[in-house]
Amino acid sequence: MARASILDGAGNFFDAIGSFFDSLAHVEFVPLLAGMAVFVGYLSMRALALRNTLRAAYPEAEIEYRRIWGAYIAAYGFNNVVPARGGDIIKLFLVKTSVPGSRYPAVAATFAVEQIFDATIAVPVLLFAFTQGVFPKPPDFSSLQAFDLSFLASNPQLTLFLITASAVLVLALFAWLSRRVVAFWNNVRQGFTVLRDRDRYVREVWLVQFGGWLLRFTAFWLLLEAFGVGGSVRNVMLVLGVNAVAAIVPFTPGGAGVQQALLVKVFAGAAAGATIAAYSVGQQIAIAAVSLGVGFAGLVLVFGFRSFGDVMRAGREHREAEKAADAGVGPA
Repeated sequence: MARASILDGAGNFFDAIGSFFDSLAHVEFVPLLAGMAVFVGYLSMRALALRNTLRAAYPEAEIEYRRIWGAYIAAYGFNNVVPARGGDIIKLFLVKTSVPGSRYPAVAATFAVEQIFDATIAVPVLLFAFTQGVFPKPPDFSSLQAFDLSFLASNPQLTLFLITASAVLVLALFAWLSRRVVAFWNNVRQGFTVLRDRDRYVREVWLVQFGGWLLRFTAFWLLLEAFGVGGSVRNVMLVLGVNAVAAIVPFTPGGAGVQQALLVKVFAGAAAGATIAAYSVGQQIAIAAVSLGVGFAGLVLVFGFRSFGDVMRAGREHREAEKAADAGVGPA
C-alpha cells in the first residue's frame, strides 16, 4: 500500500508538472512578476521582525538588517529544494555569526518567537478553510495522492510512535546536556527577551509579521490571477490553509506533493482540472525559483559565499571551533 501511495503521488505530481508546462502560454506574466516581487517583500518583513527580536535579546550588539535579510531569504530558498526544512540550519549559522556575542540556543529561541504569530494566524485560516465545504478533514487525508500525508493519516499507530520517539529523543538530549542545562536555558530565555515586554513584542514583531502576512496574501492573490484560477479572499484563504497543512509535514522540499494534492482537491470545480494542476505546481516553482535566486544573491553579495555547500561547510567548521573553545574554558 505504501509503495502504491508513493507511485500514485509521484505520478500525480509529474502530471501536474506537465500541465504547468502545457499552460505556460496562458500564464499572465504581469501578475506573476508582481506576485513574486510582493512575495520577496513578505520575506523581507519577516526578516525585519526577526532582526527586532534579536535586538531585544542582544541590545548591545550591532545587528545589520541586510545580514539578517540575507540569512532569512537564503534559508527560505534552500528550504524549497531540500526536505525537512534543511535551510533552517543555514539560517541558524548565518544569523548566529551576524550577531556578535550570540549563542546558538538563544538564536534558535528567536526563531521560535516567529512561530507565535504563525500559530495565531493559522488557527483562523484553518477554521475558515474547514468551514468552506471543500477542504478535506484530517481523517480524509489518507485518501489524498500525497505519500507523506496519506501515509501518516493511514498509519495512526506509526504516527503516534514517531511523535513519542521524537519526545524521547528530546528528553535524552536534555539528559545529555544536564551538565550545561542551566547555561542552556539561560541562553534560551535570552532569545525570548522580547516576549517579556508585551507592547514591544506586538509593535516590533507581531505587527511587522502581520504586515508581511498581508503582503503574502496579496502575492497569492496575484498568483491565482496569473494562472487563471481567479483571485478572491476565499481562494487565497484556502491556499493559505493548504500551506499551513503542508508545513506540518515538511518531508519534501517546500511541501511539494502535499500542496499539489490538497490544491487539486480544494479547487476541484473552481476551474478546469488542467488549470488547477498547472497552478498547484506553477506557484511553487515560481516561489522556489525567485526565493532561491534572491537567496543565492544574498549569500554572494552579503556573506561572500559562492554556494550553499560553502555555507554548510563553514557552519560545521564554526560549530567545531566553538565546541573546542567551550571545552577549553568550560560550559558557556
